[in-house]
Amino acid sequence: MLLGYARVSTETQNLYRQIDALKKYGVEERNIYMEKITGTKRDRPELNILLQYVQPGDIVVISELTRLGRSTKDLISISDEFNKRQVELISLKEKIDTTTATGKAMFGMLAVMAQFERDLISERTREGLKSARARGRNGGRRKISKDKIDTAITLWESNKYTASEVAEKVGISRRTLFNYVNKNVMI
Repeated sequence: MLLGYARVSTETQNLYRQIDALKKYGVEERNIYMEKITGTKRDRPELNILLQYVQPGDIVVISELTRLGRSTKDLISISDEFNKRQVELISLKEKIDTTTATGKAMFGMLAVMAQFERDLISERTREGLKSARARGRNGGRRKISKDKIDTAITLWESNKYTASEVAEKVGISRRTLFNYVNKNVMI
């Protein structure tokens, strides 16, 4: 069975272009799983339903790889899930079709390149940390003094300044300010 998956990141975007492409390929609209949610979240309700529904021999069609996942790691994970369930994947934009030997090879190369990229990042990180330690630096988050935190909270609670103004005056980020104001971070 042909099943489709279409996703946009926000409620204000529409799915028409993707739905049209999937229908043109032959996916019936009733078999298209659609959602409006960021691709950075692994927990996507319609994708989860699709993953539970697929059966061996099914083919999942997407308009482009970025609709299925925003990171190569996520794409590989979903592809592995399809492989385990004997489900094929077709991405129209990239012309990847795992029902063919060439499509499987292309997706396999993508997986190899993703792993290579992760290994390079890890290697550069280790080298950077080693270099920093050799210069006497240990890394990690900078500690924020209790005085600075107290000042930020006092300024914020005075209702005289915006969050940006408080953060700038004290020398912290807005997020850090909100973490302390909302007591999400222990002092």
